[in-house]
Amino acid sequence: MTCRRRPSSEEAARVSPGLQGDSKAPVPQAAAEEEDVSGPWEPERAGEGSPGSGPEANGSCAQEEQEPVSSTACGEQEQEEEEEEEEEEGSCCSEEGEDGSNVYFYYTIGERWIDYLQRTEDGGLLRHVRPKMKRKSENGLDGRALSPGKKLCKGSEYSRTLGPCMPSPTTTFGDLRNAKAGQARRRCIPSVAPPPELQDWLRTFQRWSGPEKLLALDELIDRCEPSQIKYMMQVIEPQFQRDFISLLPKELALYVLSFLEPRDLLRAAQTCRYWRVLAEDNLLWREKCREEGIEEPLNLRKRRLLSPGFMYSPWKFAFMRQHKIDMNWRSGELKAPKVLKGHDDHVITCLQFCGNRIVSGSDDNTLKVWSAVTGECVQTLVGHTGGVWSSQMRDSIVISGSTDRTLKVWNADTGECVHTLYGHTSTVRCMHLHGNRVVSGSRDATLRLWDIETGQCLHVLMGHVAAVRCVQYDGHKVVSGAYDYTVKVWDPESESCTHTLQGHTNRVYSLQFDGTHIVSGSLDTSIRVWDVESGNCLHTLMGHQSLTSGMELRDNILVSGNADSTVKIWDIKTGQCLQTLQGPSKHQSAVTCLQFSSKFVVTSSDDGTVKLWDLKTGEFVRNLVALESGGSGGVVWRIRASNTKLVCAVGSRNGTEETKLLVLDFDVDLK
Repeated sequence: MTCRRRPSSEEAARVSPGLQGDSKAPVPQAAAEEEDVSGPWEPERAGEGSPGSGPEANGSCAQEEQEPVSSTACGEQEQEEEEEEEEEEGSCCSEEGEDGSNVYFYYTIGERWIDYLQRTEDGGLLRHVRPKMKRKSENGLDGRALSPGKKLCKGSEYSRTLGPCMPSPTTTFGDLRNAKAGQARRRCIPSVAPPPELQDWLRTFQRWSGPEKLLALDELIDRCEPSQIKYMMQVIEPQFQRDFISLLPKELALYVLSFLEPRDLLRAAQTCRYWRVLAEDNLLWREKCREEGIEEPLNLRKRRLLSPGFMYSPWKFAFMRQHKIDMNWRSGELKAPKVLKGHDDHVITCLQFCGNRIVSGSDDNTLKVWSAVTGECVQTLVGHTGGVWSSQMRDSIVISGSTDRTLKVWNADTGECVHTLYGHTSTVRCMHLHGNRVVSGSRDATLRLWDIETGQCLHVLMGHVAAVRCVQYDGHKVVSGAYDYTVKVWDPESESCTHTLQGHTNRVYSLQFDGTHIVSGSLDTSIRVWDVESGNCLHTLMGHQSLTSGMELRDNILVSGNADSTVKIWDIKTGQCLQTLQGPSKHQSAVTCLQFSSKFVVTSSDDGTVKLWDLKTGEFVRNLVALESGGSGGVVWRIRASNTKLVCAVGSRNGTEETKLLVLDFDVDLK
């Protein structure tokens, strides 16, 4: 800070008799310049001199008796001319006045003025101020020193005398560095002897005013090599970095961290102790788990101490476990699968997988219950007199439909047949279980709603004129697709058909129903999306070339497998095809089955392979199963997957591959 004394009215009159009152009153430009620049610098007196060694450098002002010089104001037109002149010359100030006198320039802090000092005729030191011309950078100080040899730009100016100066107590950069507890005060510098002039140079710099120091630094930076500038940045930048997370209240800090991706959150935990505490927050990781579709941590393990002061989050444990499982699916070593042999050389027609229980149905008239952990056949369900072609399972209850025209309800734990459901007059080809009720569709063109606890037929739905091939039931509505090219929506309680959805031109083979939308796949190569309330066709999804053999719907994402060997991913709200799973690694024969999760799509084919694809990008990841007999008769008929296991029903129609189940495990064991 620079302090100055106000000039008395007598001093102002002595310098400029024509100015009485306001010292800033306009005067002719020539007069102002004549008074401001009165002659060359005089030799230094004791205690006086240039800004580097004069009165200001000593912390006191020039002689007390100094004469203020009047200033002139410019009009807007003249100011525009000054700006144009500045742009042409590149600098508006110099170290040489218009009359050849030497002057010294610098910028003040926080003001848009050019200051310069001038020696008066009686040896005084004056500070003159001009409005600084606009530059390309309008923020802060102009970044370069003034070029010597340039003429002083024309324009308005006013001056002020220098009064006694007292240095203000300020915090230096050294104070900031020393305040950093535990940090070294100096960076590693090559060992050299300090120059003998170093302390004198530093004392001289310390005596200068703030603006003079800025100018000196500006000149110093221009004379530094890039390596020296880099060193300055390494020293300066860390001092202005602040741990804002630690300064925030914990609630706000956690809110900020919630925007980080899990990978970045784990990296943040390595920053410092407090960040580690925040990064272990259980609620924070619960939200990350929900974003990934992880509903709950494994058995909600009790929080345990990692080390004194650190509680491990069970939600974080669940997230890390799921991440490792996903990596096992994507790139982990494929361990030798468990091989579950049964059903002799017959075809496995249906497959269910729930928990650690696998149920396979075959055209050998039986169903087998397997342990997914040990691979043992726990039960063989015997009782049907025809091939089993459809099944459903919930917990220990298994329901099967057969060519013998019956449904059977089984206890998978004991192998007992609880109920035999009679009523259909032809093969029970499809069924769907919801709660304690199951809807069955038959080649007799009817549907029946059953209570599996009592074995009673509750309702019969009649209206199709050909075999019912697929059915869906949500507890309120029944949706069925048939070989009569139609899809029907039923109210099972009144046994009435509320909508007949017409549009397909061939047999309907597959259905998906989420309570709002119906998706139907047909032999006519199209997939149609319907509104269940109005019965209107919302979209017709075109792109496949053959029969849509299987579909799966989650939210608005539909994945369809086709006999043309391709798999497509659709958005049923827009009708847009998001991805087609094809390319050099695509299936070489009809897609037989598929299943998808939030990250992957698993598909099986008549070519004897099971492939893994990335759901979002549609890229092929790798083969999970590749039968040696693939291409020569080996087939993967069905697949069912859980979060950690994949079950594949394989075999052949010509005896080249033994009928069996393959169980692949992708689980991890996090201690």
